[in-house]
Amino acid sequence: MKYIKYVICALILTLITTGKTFASTSSILIDAKSGNVLYADNADVRRYPASLTKLMTLYITFNALETGKLKLDDELKVSYTAANRSPSRLGLVPGKTIDVKTAILATIIKSANDCATVLGESLAKDERSFAILMTETARQLGMKNTTFKNASGLPHSQQKTTARDMAILAAAIYHHFPQYYSWFSIQEFSYQGKTYRSHNDLLKEFDGADGLKTGFTAAAGYNIITSAKRGNHRVIAVTMGHDTQDNRDKKVYAMMDKALTQMAKTDVIDSRKLASAIDKNTPAKRTTKLASASSYLPKKTKGGNWAIQIGSFSNYNKAQSHAQKIKNKLAGKFAVRNTDIEKFTQNGKTLYRAKLVGLAQNDAQKACSVLKNNNQACMVTSYKPNSAYAQK
Repeated sequence: MKYIKYVICALILTLITTGKTFASTSSILIDAKSGNVLYADNADVRRYPASLTKLMTLYITFNALETGKLKLDDELKVSYTAANRSPSRLGLVPGKTIDVKTAILATIIKSANDCATVLGESLAKDERSFAILMTETARQLGMKNTTFKNASGLPHSQQKTTARDMAILAAAIYHHFPQYYSWFSIQEFSYQGKTYRSHNDLLKEFDGADGLKTGFTAAAGYNIITSAKRGNHRVIAVTMGHDTQDNRDKKVYAMMDKALTQMAKTDVIDSRKLASAIDKNTPAKRTTKLASASSYLPKKTKGGNWAIQIGSFSNYNKAQSHAQKIKNKLAGKFAVRNTDIEKFTQNGKTLYRAKLVGLAQNDAQKACSVLKNNNQACMVTSYKPNSAYAQK
């Protein structure tokens, strides 16, 4: 126990620094055992965490299990507020109950906003009070640049964190609650006859990866906290603010692979050499390298406040899959910043509207014409992000 406390204290002292500059993405890689920072790029820029927020909800839940405040088989009542959270969600019914273990697994694997809210409400008088507890816990761990406003990570203008703070949280979960850590490597679980699969593709694609959490909103971009172990070495990686899931995964893959490869050869890591190897094997940053690559990339205009609506679907996953598919097709020609899934009700039925967002008006009109010529329905609309949009 003393060793664990020493590791966390050392990690906090090593990680906590100052400095805030604008960046398109933020990343950090640490040695999970020592807390040493192996690689950092804009790690102190405050960003929207999206569903990475759920790690703090889980940290507090794990602590409640250890102190006896909760038990895994406790049945937690589902409030109207929790049941009506935007997707991703498990589809809980107000007034019904869900046991603690199922709520935890759904929060980890499905990234269920309704389940995260249920957990938060069970540990405080309401979710707002739980968010205060989350922020207080963050300060106790040394996460000095983080403010939480809800249990799930749904959009809130004041809910922000940094890649460095998220690395502190991930390390705290790993060291403080090893008995629950293995749950982050579970790739699927079933509930009421339906099977749900993890959003974390690195669990399948990266040798040694075993957690922790992905996150996405239009404002946050694609985020991930993940960890991997090879031999006697373990790293924790965080990268945030990517414009596509593919770019996010390529970045974190390179971070962990290059670091673990060096660590297998020597105990002394050359940080400059490691940074060079990581940056060489990851997608170019939007703010710099894409401009120098204009000789072989189609010219793109800057993004804007316009969107292309490309269809409505009966569930969130279908809408998101379709939006990502169309976005990838257009990415080489138009500056499509992101996808958005808007929940709405029509004739008493809940539907999910798929959109490509953040385009300049001219790009939106041209892209829509291209889609129509390929028999893909679309409509150009203005775009203003709001908390009703779904996330995962």
